[in-house]
Amino acid sequence: MLLNTTGIVLRETNYKEADKILTVLTRDYGKRTVKARGCRRKTSKLTAASQLLVWSDMTLYQRGEYLTLNEAEVLDQFWAVRQDIDLLAAASYFAEVIEATAQEGEEAGDLLSLLLNSLYALDKLGKPKELVKAAFELRLLCLTGYEPLIDACAVCGRPDPVEARLNLTQGVLHCAACGAQVGEGVSMPLSPAALAAARHIVLGNPKKLFSFRLDGHSLTQLGEMTEAFLMTQQERGYRTLDYYKTILRL
Repeated sequence: MLLNTTGIVLRETNYKEADKILTVLTRDYGKRTVKARGCRRKTSKLTAASQLLVWSDMTLYQRGEYLTLNEAEVLDQFWAVRQDIDLLAAASYFAEVIEATAQEGEEAGDLLSLLLNSLYALDKLGKPKELVKAAFELRLLCLTGYEPLIDACAVCGRPDPVEARLNLTQGVLHCAACGAQVGEGVSMPLSPAALAAARHIVLGNPKKLFSFRLDGHSLTQLGEMTEAFLMTQQERGYRTLDYYKTILRL
């Protein structure tokens, strides 16, 4: 049976002499494992579409539970991202997070849109990678059931908490003085500008996810919070995140 869909490669693994095993996030069938036969040969028409972070129209051949890439037409290779090692490291991190979060065979249209929009923001819009990374991390948590309660202090109810903090374990906003009543977990500070940006990501129109400006200390603060919040809620780390940080240090 032939399946027509669009998909982006989240992982590629060389297999045998000329094949690859791909992890693909598809528009219609969720995350799927796909074999790309002969794609490592120079003459193969599947070579481009079988690379990490390539978005393509795909025809998949299904036999039982197994899928094989039959045909593919590349829609976007995100060239600006591929030509910048910092951007490529960030994008690879996004792909690994999505791969770990999406469930095999389950609908994941929101996750796919988030990944594509994040790559577009890096590649076409030229948004700062730190801003895109922070928005990606926090929005992904919202999509997967870990949306923080960020409209007011969870203890006293102030809409503009005094010396605002976000508790990473409880996922709630609070004033610095109210921290003892929140419960267990580390809390991280948010400046007024960083809090406004976080509220835009959580509560704003998803179609305008990256339409905010933030820089300097507030952007650093937001990025440190979103990364730590993601790691705390998912209870894991990512090798691509370690690589991304190594690249930035260099």
